[in-house]
Amino acid sequence: MKILCRAIASCLLLSAAPALAANPTPESVDQVFSEYGKDGPGCALAVVRDGTIVHSKGYGLASVEHGVPITPQTVFDIGSTSKQITATAILLLAQDGKLSLDDDVRKHIPEMPDLGTPVTLRHLLHHTSGVRDYIELLQLGEISFEDVATDDDALAALSRQKGLDFRPGDEHSYSNSGYFLLSLVVKRTSGKTLREFAQERIFTPLGMSSTQILDDHTLVIPRRAASYAPRRDGGFRLEIANWEQTGDGAVQTTVEDFAKWDRNFYDPKVGGPALVEQLQVKGVLNDGSTIPYARGLVVDEHRGLRRVHHGGAWAGYRAQMIRFPDERLSVITLCNRGDADPGLAMQVAELYLADRMKPDVPEPTAASATAAPSATVDAARYSGLFWNPQNGMVRRIYGKDGKLFYERGQGNESELVPLGGDRFTLTGGPAEVLFPSPREMHVLVPGDKPVVFQGVEPFAPAPAELAAYAGTFYSEELDMTFKLSVEDGRLVLRTRRQHEPVPLEPVFANAFRFPGGGPLLRFTRTGKEITGFSMGNARARNLGFTRVGS
Repeated sequence: MKILCRAIASCLLLSAAPALAANPTPESVDQVFSEYGKDGPGCALAVVRDGTIVHSKGYGLASVEHGVPITPQTVFDIGSTSKQITATAILLLAQDGKLSLDDDVRKHIPEMPDLGTPVTLRHLLHHTSGVRDYIELLQLGEISFEDVATDDDALAALSRQKGLDFRPGDEHSYSNSGYFLLSLVVKRTSGKTLREFAQERIFTPLGMSSTQILDDHTLVIPRRAASYAPRRDGGFRLEIANWEQTGDGAVQTTVEDFAKWDRNFYDPKVGGPALVEQLQVKGVLNDGSTIPYARGLVVDEHRGLRRVHHGGAWAGYRAQMIRFPDERLSVITLCNRGDADPGLAMQVAELYLADRMKPDVPEPTAASATAAPSATVDAARYSGLFWNPQNGMVRRIYGKDGKLFYERGQGNESELVPLGGDRFTLTGGPAEVLFPSPREMHVLVPGDKPVVFQGVEPFAPAPAELAAYAGTFYSEELDMTFKLSVEDGRLVLRTRRQHEPVPLEPVFANAFRFPGGGPLLRFTRTGKEITGFSMGNARARNLGFTRVGS
């Protein structure tokens, strides 16, 4: 990305907005939301051109129970789209001289454990800290979204951790803990909660009178849409979350108010041009490679145009804000249904920028740049079970009806379309899959390092073998006890809340997982005796359990 003057924002202010050749009709925009009709929850939309809303509308119902329609004034929880507000608060405090992005987080939050290597605020901003995701920790510790969970609960979970997922700066792995911890840094540095600080320094100066940060689940918010998820048998159910953490989410706003925040990127009343530039600085890993994640924003390209964006998902709310700064066009979609298409905002943007975007052809990765497409595939050559030792993910490759498939968990599969040689493209996303050998698989996502999987042999223990894995196991990191036993020839799990047995699926030697591709348990032995296991997933790896009884 070339910057021809000192700050991105000042560059934008000095140049006139380019003329947009495409000018879609309201009916063509409405067609994008044709599935979000009058009888169910839906979305609000705002299209912002050169700092002014040129089209806004509501689709569906804010309250299905009461038949209240969604309008551009309806308030939604925007989930992780909130992170740019938290990043702004941190950068404002840096401008004030109250903190440095290179501060160790323990300087401000000494309750965090000393794990032998500094975790800086900069690491937290870019999701390169290695700190385990507190949402995963609380859920694995059986705190449900319907439970009330506070800052103290989340900080206690993080304070119990004995390790990081990786050395800070080595990887980019999205973790909500980073922005939750940044909210505590704001509070301890400024003496104000993030809710209070953002209201005073961001929302009020920008005239965002319908925007606030929710840190009390009992608070009544005027005009807020209820949150829904689809039922398997049709219709919708309420989707409730009573967690009170902020920083990683919790901003409540309207499309009209968030358009005022968008305008700050062109006319920066809050923070000035320097802050707008700082928000868009991408993270850099220890090996010198640059990642697309900046500070609460993703900065990349789409069909040849520079793009700044971030999505959000919390309970049944879904949000997306996409900005094409060189075209001075932004699209904001806020929805109150958990099955809302995350690509809605991009579909609208493509209507407005159709004459400026390159053809919609996937960009080849380095692995496929020289590959020749092929219509046939030898499924037997690639089929098998694969495991990533770093994050514990398990994938199964198998053939069906003459095609090759990539399975993440039960019922979650994508076709692998051959590109030639040992290279494939993964349908439904930009990833490619490469097989350097029959026992190794690389998943390649643009902008990220390859994720390397090892081939493993499936594990089918006899019922008599399962007895070795039975016992009582405790995790200090989760403050959680698991009781494992053998019932009806299967290894099953019970916890303090889960009294009905959960059958564990054998995966490979000494490894089991929850049904449907849930967390993986890898057992350790001393001689023939099982002494414990590690459990985790991509955002909370290698949580230790020790055997404490039979």
